[in-house]
Amino acid sequence: METSTGIPPWPSVEPQYADVRLRAFRDTDVGMAMELAQDKYIPTVGSLPARATHGQALEWLERQRERHAAGTGFSFAVADAGTDRCVGQIGLWGWELQHGRTQAGYGIMPTARGHRFATHALRALLEFAWTLPELHRVEAYIEPWNTASIRTAELAGFEREGLLRSYMEISGQRRDLFIYAAVRDRRE
Repeated sequence: METSTGIPPWPSVEPQYADVRLRAFRDTDVGMAMELAQDKYIPTVGSLPARATHGQALEWLERQRERHAAGTGFSFAVADAGTDRCVGQIGLWGWELQHGRTQAGYGIMPTARGHRFATHALRALLEFAWTLPELHRVEAYIEPWNTASIRTAELAGFEREGLLRSYMEISGQRRDLFIYAAVRDRRE
């Protein structure tokens, strides 16, 4: 059942896969946001300011919490299932439910990379996505140089469909992006 904003309700059970649980953001996740803001790339493709202050990081967390209520998507904290420590962010947005599709995006703070948190979070996100009967396709857009993100998407079950030339402006330059997608099993 959709909410008044046209977006499905927040999951009643937190999505989980392997060592990752997806949950709502809390103010105590501010350290993760501040570390993510130190990354050279993450601030160029989202709303988190580069080298965010404590206050700016808290404002970013609030924007993530507001996405669902505003009907623009789901933004989850990526938490270590064993410790509940927030290690990153993942979400579904670009909501086109009327066409059966949405977009996934993710970022893991630098000190937590290399432990498959992103892959497991993306698998949990897909399992949640497939509980929404209207949804049939989840897309991810990845720059060709970003081999870690490509590996993450492929390990989570996404397939490369092509190259979108000069698709998006990032840091003042037009960039090519690979389009990856996961598609609901047509036999379901």
